[in-house]
Amino acid sequence: MVADQDPATESDGGYGLADVRPQQVGQFRFYFADERWEWSDEVQMMHGYEPGTVSPTTELVLSHKHPDDYQQVATTLDDVRQHHQAFSTRHRIVDTSGQIHHVIVVADKLLDDTGEVIGTEGFYVDVTPSEDRNQKQFSEAIAEIAENRATIEQAKGMLMVVYGIESNAAFDLLRWRSQEANIKLRVLAEQVVADFVALSQSDSSPSRAAYDNLLLTADRRLQTPQQTQSP
Repeated sequence: MVADQDPATESDGGYGLADVRPQQVGQFRFYFADERWEWSDEVQMMHGYEPGTVSPTTELVLSHKHPDDYQQVATTLDDVRQHHQAFSTRHRIVDTSGQIHHVIVVADKLLDDTGEVIGTEGFYVDVTPSEDRNQKQFSEAIAEIAENRATIEQAKGMLMVVYGIESNAAFDLLRWRSQEANIKLRVLAEQVVADFVALSQSDSSPSRAAYDNLLLTADRRLQTPQQTQSP
């Protein structure tokens, strides 16, 4: 695992995101055997609960899905249970006050000490204000960041653009992926930057789901043993 580091404190202005308010990002876990969920404080607040006041169940999780997105999420959850696979989904949730949030949920397999898949874990990103940001804006901003920032700052900036989140939240996402994959933060950042730039320069118009997948699988494209963390 990577030792905890203090999130960077630089402003968002350098990334041209002054019009995007800070968004929430939080983590979750779901254990298959007993249908047990764990929500971080941030995910609880996204759903309208004060931290520590709710013990999420599958029924509760699904009850917060927007009616038009309920079936999509329920089907995805069934697939995850059956096939024990990583997943990425984009949908709306309704919090306890009736407010609608657009969220991205990206998750990987949760393994026990023997390597057996026992659940899934990942993160929620509330991207409500940035749903109308078009793919051309993403590509242009990513190209500019790639030219002007050091590696970790590049990766953070790209996550800020794609997910509409603040600097600290972007750092948290990188750190989470680094810890889960047992890869040095700098090495992971280099891979994320390379992947995002390549995608943004592709002929097609990349969707956010494509960026989700690259972030979730960046470690799988690293081959050199020295790139992983020391014990």
